[in-house]
Amino acid sequence: MSNDIHIMPSDEELTAFIDGELPPQDAARIEALATVDDHVAGRLEFLSRSSLPFKEAFAPLLAAAPKAELEAVLSAIPERQESTASTLTGRRGFLSAIAASVVAGVIVDRAYIGLSRRPSREESTEWRGVVAEYLSLYTADTLAGPVPPADIQSAQLALLEGKLGLALSPEKVALPGVDFKRAQLLEYDEKPLAQIAYLDPETGPMALCIIRSNSGEKSPDIEGRLGMNVVYWSDNTHAFMLIGHAPADRMQEIADSVRAKLTV
Repeated sequence: MSNDIHIMPSDEELTAFIDGELPPQDAARIEALATVDDHVAGRLEFLSRSSLPFKEAFAPLLAAAPKAELEAVLSAIPERQESTASTLTGRRGFLSAIAASVVAGVIVDRAYIGLSRRPSREESTEWRGVVAEYLSLYTADTLAGPVPPADIQSAQLALLEGKLGLALSPEKVALPGVDFKRAQLLEYDEKPLAQIAYLDPETGPMALCIIRSNSGEKSPDIEGRLGMNVVYWSDNTHAFMLIGHAPADRMQEIADSVRAKLTV
C-alpha cells in the first residue's frame, strides 16, 4: 500500500472531499485515512460544521488579494481534464484566492470561521469549550516558521481591534518566553472572536482568545480542557482566555502578565 495514505491532507483537499469534488480515488484515500487517523477525522468533522457564507465573509480579504499575480500563477498551470479544472469554481477555487490574500499579509483561518454553538447551561463555559476543541487540533508544525515582524503583527492585530473594540498591539499581547505566530479572526455565536496563536518552545501551541461579553467582571480562574490548562477572566466588555499545554502555575503567571497589559 502506498505511504500516501499517511500524509495529512490539506484543508483545501478536505474541503473538496466534504463538497464531493474529489476524484473517486482521492476521496477513497481520505475516507480510509479518516478511519485510522483521529486528527484527520477530527479536522473533517470541524470543517464540516462551518456554515457561514464564505464569499460574503471574505469579501474584504479578496479585495486586498494580489489578483493579477494569482491569475498569472493559475494561467501557467496546464489543464489536465475538465473535472479537475471545474473544482476551481467551487470552494477550492475560493480557497485559492484566500491563499493569495495570505501572501498579501492577511492572516485568517478557513473562512471567517463560524464555530458551532451547542446547548450549554453557561455561555461563558461553552465558548471556552469550543475554542479548546479547536486548539486541540494544533501541533507545533501547525505554527512552524519564523516569528512575523512587528509591522505584520500590528496589521493582523488591527483587524481584531476594529471587530472587538479593544486596543491591541504587539507589546500588549506579547507573552514572556513564548513566540507570537499569528492573529486571526474567528466567530462564535455571531460575535467576533479573536485568536492570537503562539508557540511555546517547551510545551507547544498556546493561544490568547478574546470575545465581546456583557457578563460582567470576573477574576481569573483556571480549568482543564482536553489535556490543556485554561486561565480565563473577564471585564465589563470582554471575556478572555489563555489556553495551552504548559503547567498550571506557568499558565497563571503568563496570564497575569498579559492581563495587566490588556486592562491598562
